[in-house]
Amino acid sequence: MKKTYLLTKFFRWMSILIFVIIATLLFLRIVGQTQEQQRQEGRKQLENALHKAVMTCYITEGVYPPTVMYIEKNYGIQIDEDEYTVFYEVFADNIMPEITVLLKE
Repeated sequence: MKKTYLLTKFFRWMSILIFVIIATLLFLRIVGQTQEQQRQEGRKQLENALHKAVMTCYITEGVYPPTVMYIEKNYGIQIDEDEYTVFYEVFADNIMPEITVLLKE
């Protein structure tokens, strides 16, 4: 009788422990997915801000900005270089540059 009671108690605690482990793993996965979504949203926002600054420059100055540094200096864009890599390709003063923002791993 005592042995059965101990086994029942053991299995009850093991069930609780397994449940807590599974719940913790699911929680951590959800948090990780949320953080990745936030990083992707930040990337999109930076890319959109760069496009708007490029268009503003073209409208006010008549040419597209020559570099990303020019945009940062003159149009108030701040780039977190630890988080993002920005590719900015200029073809000519009157052709819109190609802008690509990537997340750093």
